[in-house]
Amino acid sequence: MTKHGDGNIGFSPIGELRWLFFDLNSYFASVEQQERPELRNKPIAIVPMMTDSTCAIAASYEAKAFGVKTGTKIYDAKKMCPDLICVLARHDIYVEYHHRIMAEVENHISVTKICSVDEAACKLWKGERTPEKAKEIAYQIKAGLRQNLGEYIKCSIGLAPNAFLAKVATDMQKPDGLVILEPDNYKDKLFAFNLTDLCGIGKNIERRLNKAGIYTIEEFWNISPKHARSVWGSVGGEKFWYSLHGYDVPDQETQKSVIGHSRVLDPKHRPSDQAYSIAQALTIKACTRLRRYELYARKFSLSVRTLDKRKWADERAFSPMQDNFTVIKALEEMWQRMQWDTGKANLFKVSIVLHDLYERQDVTLDLFETAQENKVKKNNGLSQAMDALNKRYGANTINLGSCPKTSAGYVGTKIAFTRVPEKAEFLE
Repeated sequence: MTKHGDGNIGFSPIGELRWLFFDLNSYFASVEQQERPELRNKPIAIVPMMTDSTCAIAASYEAKAFGVKTGTKIYDAKKMCPDLICVLARHDIYVEYHHRIMAEVENHISVTKICSVDEAACKLWKGERTPEKAKEIAYQIKAGLRQNLGEYIKCSIGLAPNAFLAKVATDMQKPDGLVILEPDNYKDKLFAFNLTDLCGIGKNIERRLNKAGIYTIEEFWNISPKHARSVWGSVGGEKFWYSLHGYDVPDQETQKSVIGHSRVLDPKHRPSDQAYSIAQALTIKACTRLRRYELYARKFSLSVRTLDKRKWADERAFSPMQDNFTVIKALEEMWQRMQWDTGKANLFKVSIVLHDLYERQDVTLDLFETAQENKVKKNNGLSQAMDALNKRYGANTINLGSCPKTSAGYVGTKIAFTRVPEKAEFLE
């Protein structure tokens, strides 16, 4: 391993193509167009609820041609594109397609890392690292998706010395692109990008770079890795510099630290009394996941945002637990306080989080009195029985309180930027 900069970081330079990265194009919208022929070649926006006050969470290329993109307010999107069709998001369908797509890719190359619901990195092994062989694999993936998933499931593929540059390459040609960044011969393509076009440089980092007199990727390229760390304000800047220069920067292993769910509320669930059923369903879903992962939590947080943009949050701590009843009791107490503090204002969003997580072998239980110990065992047993019944007979076969009905058909489970829900979550 070679040392650079101040000697604290050592990475290996790569002189060959070693990674294939694929990015599914307009994924949610493409799945809907594949599933529903009447939407094909039409400008569509995927939305979390049917209201003009919400934002598009995805847009088809036909809608993008009018300037509609992820984050565009639907009220504005309809002005840009009068014929825009809004389609209610179906996260369960997108997760189902995700697994089918990953299985298809595995027919051609091993998936090394799933980065999000529509992105994955694949390491090229010896014998696959020539441009000719790597391109052959890329074309096989594209053909496999077209034949076995459908003609509307397309992807852009990047080939490069490391996974970061391969991901950058996927943004250079969309849709259905294939771009190779060969070692020592990709600077011109890279320098054509803006700083914020690179994943990892947001507005805050851009401001720091600008303050240091760095306005282009070429200017960042030409500073030292130690200077990059200083400008960034962390070792992340140095790692980013090395990744940009084609070095193999290993991922840092992370451990699950939170289990949570949030929900932007349908209009009918915005009164705080109605919203409680959503918060309760989110909480039970999180507890079910906690047990499925065989983890214990010591803390539970509730946060809400009102329609008039006020924020409220609270937290409770308890002995390590994984049952529904302990957390629901905490939720009830916090909800009453929230209603008092907000004057029972209508709510826009509800979020719950279980955190301070431990595996069973790391948990030191309190020395309960016998009665309290028996109560804990009883709560755990009842919670596990609920899991078993819901798994066997379907989600919400047995629940605590009423089961809310939402426009999406399920509560809490949705695809986040870097987290793909498990299929089981749609059944919990």
